[in-house]
Amino acid sequence: MKAARIHAYGSIDGAVIEDLPTPEPGPNEVLIRVAAASVNPLDLKLIQGVLAAYFPLAFPYALGTDLAGTVERAGPLAARFRPGDKVIARPEPLRGGAFAELAVVPASEIVAAPAGLPLDEAAGIPTAAGTAWQALFETAHLKQGQTVLIHAGAGGVGSFAVQLARSAGARVIATASAANADLVRMLGADQVIDYRAEDFAAKLRDVDVVLDTIGGETQQRSFAVLRPGGVLVGIVAPPNEALAKAHQVTAAFVFHKTDAARLRHIAGLCDAGSLKVVVDRKLRLTDLRAALGHVASGRARGKVLVLPAPR
Repeated sequence: MKAARIHAYGSIDGAVIEDLPTPEPGPNEVLIRVAAASVNPLDLKLIQGVLAAYFPLAFPYALGTDLAGTVERAGPLAARFRPGDKVIARPEPLRGGAFAELAVVPASEIVAAPAGLPLDEAAGIPTAAGTAWQALFETAHLKQGQTVLIHAGAGGVGSFAVQLARSAGARVIATASAANADLVRMLGADQVIDYRAEDFAAKLRDVDVVLDTIGGETQQRSFAVLRPGGVLVGIVAPPNEALAKAHQVTAAFVFHKTDAARLRHIAGLCDAGSLKVVVDRKLRLTDLRAALGHVASGRARGKVLVLPAPR
């Protein structure tokens, strides 16, 4: 089979497509033929080594942490999965292996793919939608009737966050470019602020929750829009605790953790028609560097998907 690997920390130029033996599933593992894998900013950080303290990779390392595909065979302790089952999964970062024609994944990290979505597009769900859910509901405890500001509402995490917050009955404000404003409104935003032409910090006050997907100055300026007692959740960098204290708000950092129960809830929303995957583009595995580069540019509109070469 073909798979993407790196042999040392470095740049995306170090990602190479190699021919490898077909992996064998262990007793509680499942061999999945990959329909598509999703590119996440996490992949870039793993390649660069900036997360080496948390995820010390063993080289050569097989890239990719989000996938959708069809079960080929399962180990004897994973017999609930049968050949032909359509599934989605988020292998732990240290394991990787999604950018490949075949991947072995622990059964505990696999759930049934939503039937209402094309299987390749379902690959965009696990990390991005899971991060949005974890930030909004498990960390900020967003409630019906509250107001939430979501930065980069057209991005991978942001596009899911807008939909999830809307489904929860929150009033949704999102930042986006003018070109993406109609998309973000269609996803459920009540108000869209063009970050290139408008100052969100001058327009907003008394927001209950801010989901910061950008970091830096955007995060620092977001404290001022929160009401006292509000919550800022960052997914790029830990928020400034001193600023949080000065504005009398709570600040938290979320790093996505694989959770099959959460992923099943999200897949159920997709089946119910209340959650969709925004796809920026689909590229072949041989174009992985281009896919990684587009995500690195920060201009991706929704998810970038990588499809293995045809059999």
